[in-house]
Amino acid sequence: MYEQISKNRWKTALMIVVALVFFGALGFLFSYLIVRNGFVGLLIALAIYVPYSIYSYRYGDRIVLRVSRARPVTREEEPRLHNIVEGIAIAGGVPKPAVYVVPEQAPNAFATGPDPQHSSIAVTQGLLDTMDRVELEGVIGHEMSHIRDRDILLGTVVATLVGSVVLISEFMLRWFFWGGMFGGRDRDREGGGEGQVILVVLGVVLAILAPLFAQLIRLAMSRRREYQADAEGVLLTRYPPGLISALKKIGADTTPMRVANNATAHLWLNQPSRVPGQGTHWWEKLFSTHPPIADRVRVLEEM
Repeated sequence: MYEQISKNRWKTALMIVVALVFFGALGFLFSYLIVRNGFVGLLIALAIYVPYSIYSYRYGDRIVLRVSRARPVTREEEPRLHNIVEGIAIAGGVPKPAVYVVPEQAPNAFATGPDPQHSSIAVTQGLLDTMDRVELEGVIGHEMSHIRDRDILLGTVVATLVGSVVLISEFMLRWFFWGGMFGGRDRDREGGGEGQVILVVLGVVLAILAPLFAQLIRLAMSRRREYQADAEGVLLTRYPPGLISALKKIGADTTPMRVANNATAHLWLNQPSRVPGQGTHWWEKLFSTHPPIADRVRVLEEM
């Protein structure tokens, strides 16, 4: 466990550095295309990114909870959920996380927070309605494992950075289309047209590849840790059939999630679907942040 914690801390630092380089490159290129001075954009990008990184580290979990429309619930409102979370937290040797419920009928859950002392577990209303006690314990055990291993810090930082990359890419593509391409004709008459076109094309390519690059990063760090969280979760509950049964129910459910989005998909227990009545669409499976439910069940049954 301690080795995994150390790895996640290094991964978080590496993620922030990689994103810093990427933001700086986009800022330099964007500024050069507008005012022919890339260092202005580089400084602006750094001025925006540094406080944004600090904010995502300290308050990224609040952003994730807000985006997911999660609401805190008291022990009086959900006594069973609070009792299970408290019991699994004691078994895991971590402070009890804050408890939230997401108003969605698809059974799912996620954990978030910068560290175990400031963590949260959110479950959907559909999960509470469809799971019995041992199944709910299996799900909470899985999420508690993410908290113990500091996966939640890495996942939260990735969620906020991926969201920002997507927004910046969309903004750049709009500018290139309306200003860079159409407005570029006037600049071509002033000279340097060929170089301008090359830079615009390069910028368009970077803006298109940015979301794919962010997605590949999420895939690389999401799938393997789900297997590990499954295994550690059943060790906490000491009852593998609970999580196995919960995963089978989740895998059979085809209810779409309204709050599902690409930036936070890797945080959930299972890849949330946005396609009504079809489970996870084939296009979503191609870029899925989670291994197939059947594979996860098979691994648990072999334990």
